[in-house]
Amino acid sequence: MGCTQGKSVLSDEDIDFIARNTAMKREAVEVQYRTFLKQHPDGRISRKSFHSMMKECYPGADTEKLEKHIFRMYDSNKDGHIDFREFMIVLYIMSNGSPEENLKQIFRVFDINNDGTITLKELQKIVKDLFLLINESNADKASQEVLVKTAFNEMDENHDGAISQAEFIEACMAQKKFSTMLTLKIIDVFIAEDISNHSRVASHPQMVEEHKI
Repeated sequence: MGCTQGKSVLSDEDIDFIARNTAMKREAVEVQYRTFLKQHPDGRISRKSFHSMMKECYPGADTEKLEKHIFRMYDSNKDGHIDFREFMIVLYIMSNGSPEENLKQIFRVFDINNDGTITLKELQKIVKDLFLLINESNADKASQEVLVKTAFNEMDENHDGAISQAEFIEACMAQKKFSTMLTLKIIDVFIAEDISNHSRVASHPQMVEEHKI
């Protein structure tokens, strides 16, 4: 994605990549890009901009800790920015992808160190940061710990102390109670961020009803 006189330009390669990976028509990609540029004139979302987006959705809440995890889901090349290509791929998968494709994206939120597995420590960190954001009135430390350990045991099918992507997807697809509860809370955060005038592609109630995760 290049820059001409300070203004970001969407290359043909970018358009082709997005069209190929989302089944969107090229014209639709270009329309989405023009909308994206109105919000982000340099063609990408910085950590500061993403923080502002989260604060708009959760006024008065402590968004900083969880937003790092959500940001990581978008920033696939780990360059500290979310470009239009990264933004559209995640957005399209979360709103139009299969249940398995949705869950592969959500798995990245939980996999803090990007090693392909979720440890108990990582799950504890995500739950702590998630409940800090959504301000669960009854979410004391004891109830958080019960949720974490129960969900971890549900997901860790082979009891090796780490949850693989396949185990995570299987637990959620089987609608195991605590695994599904955590997954839907992450989707809630994603959708709240998504509808803050940055894009209106996704529909959370429809997603949950169709995919039943």
